[in-house]
Amino acid sequence: MIQVLHISAECYPAAKTGGLADVVGSLPKYQSESGVLSAAIIPKYALKWMHQHEWVTVYGGSIRVDWRTVGFTVQQEKNNTLGFPFFVVDIPGLYDRPGIYNDPSGHPYGDEVERYIVFQQAVLQWVLSFPEHERPRVLHCHDHHTGLIPFMVKYCPQYNGLAMIPTVFTIHNGQYQGMFGRSSLHLMPFFESSAFGLLDWNGIINPMASALRCAWAVTTVSETYLYELHQSSLGLEGLFRDEWRKQSGIINGIDARVWDPAIDPSIQYRLENNDIQAFKLKNKKVLCEWFSLPEDQPIISFIGRLVGEKGCDMLPDAYRNYIHAGGKASFLVLGTGEPWTQNQFRSMTYQYPGRFNAIIDYNEGLAHQIYAGSDYLIMPSRVEPCGLNQMYSMRYGTIPIVHTVGGLKDTVPDIGEPGGNGRGIRFDQFNLGDIGWAIHRAASMWHSDPHAVATIRERIMALDFSWERTIEQYFTVYRNAGAAIRAERRPTPPKQVEAPVEAAKKSEKLIPKETTTGTPAKKAAKADAATKKTNAKPSKKK
Repeated sequence: MIQVLHISAECYPAAKTGGLADVVGSLPKYQSESGVLSAAIIPKYALKWMHQHEWVTVYGGSIRVDWRTVGFTVQQEKNNTLGFPFFVVDIPGLYDRPGIYNDPSGHPYGDEVERYIVFQQAVLQWVLSFPEHERPRVLHCHDHHTGLIPFMVKYCPQYNGLAMIPTVFTIHNGQYQGMFGRSSLHLMPFFESSAFGLLDWNGIINPMASALRCAWAVTTVSETYLYELHQSSLGLEGLFRDEWRKQSGIINGIDARVWDPAIDPSIQYRLENNDIQAFKLKNKKVLCEWFSLPEDQPIISFIGRLVGEKGCDMLPDAYRNYIHAGGKASFLVLGTGEPWTQNQFRSMTYQYPGRFNAIIDYNEGLAHQIYAGSDYLIMPSRVEPCGLNQMYSMRYGTIPIVHTVGGLKDTVPDIGEPGGNGRGIRFDQFNLGDIGWAIHRAASMWHSDPHAVATIRERIMALDFSWERTIEQYFTVYRNAGAAIRAERRPTPPKQVEAPVEAAKKSEKLIPKETTTGTPAKKAAKADAATKKTNAKPSKKK
């Protein structure tokens, strides 16, 4: 019996734009391994991963939306490749599109309100079809896309049969609250009129505010981020403070099987005999060859969405200032996002050959190689609820440079702090001066104190950020909310999640179609040659 059902808009590797997908793709797997069978359900988008897997229809139904009837099916991934039961809701006309939130041109879909209201109802209708004794013991809702479920099960008569199932709501990013006007209220299922105040927030329907009020328990993805939401949450500060008794901050984990430098098939050289120095040097040489960067300077990389929230709009000027001041470091960027920032990075590649390179693409396999080969990873985020990239970087011996916010503050103590337990370099003020000083500290340490760099690498690679340390905290939240979850017979370990580099074995390149240094075809050919060489001589690399 499924004890915990995770309901989300994303789940790695099926559909991903950020950390939400990584969490929903890992948490149910590790919960299931501990004996608490957990599953996940998301919409069925018209994405490549969805088309490549087999599906079995387990339920069919329809939703009444205003004057229309919308049909849907719930399908299960046939071969259980994720290591836990994985379901999708197929809703023709609403989700069978080539994108999660945006169309291929980058524009958001205009019917988002209807899409997620229908999705949430379809999930609840499916759960209602279970025999009562086989229904999940927890409905774990993730972000605003599922924020109306705690309200619906309490105040929509057609879903009242689920009212006694505890609902847990996890906030991965409080900046996106799913707000919509009263003019779209007709899309909602019938609900008790006396409960309208639990939907309304200052004249706007706010799913996140509703979940804060109606969920049995609320979690955020770090303790510091929970505190920050009490201080600044786009108007919900008072509500967060009022509902503090049911809130917890739990740092995310990472999938230590996917992110393992000793077995990672996405990197050119794996960690052997715990020789960290050789591991870093070999993988750095790969990056330097691919992207025309010098080996005698530290590589400082950025990986992620090129949006203001991640602070990457400050990096072009910060990098220019450092280079013009005679600083000795080189820079690498991987990501996609706002056109202005993308264009800045493109132009800088030609302005600063041998010092800067940008790959404007989403490429999981290449990201692994950058983590393995870089000396530092910079995360100048304005907001960072938890952050996973700093954990990935530390797992591969890459020292993080971070802004002191959210989960970055919780996971990266500064190397200058007393106690000798520092893991990276932090800056407190979000301005060019502080970012520049952090870059200077990193480069100076690399050039003048290689022993300190080696010591920090050993320290951070020994850290345990795995989900095993985290799932017990979620179980405590479930039990405190009244859920009767219990560990049952330990299941057979799940199949290994298909690693990103498997795409390379299926003739996809580690280097993306667009690379902004040299001839794209030439760079892609180098990547292919490196991949073929690795595959041809497995005896040299574990």
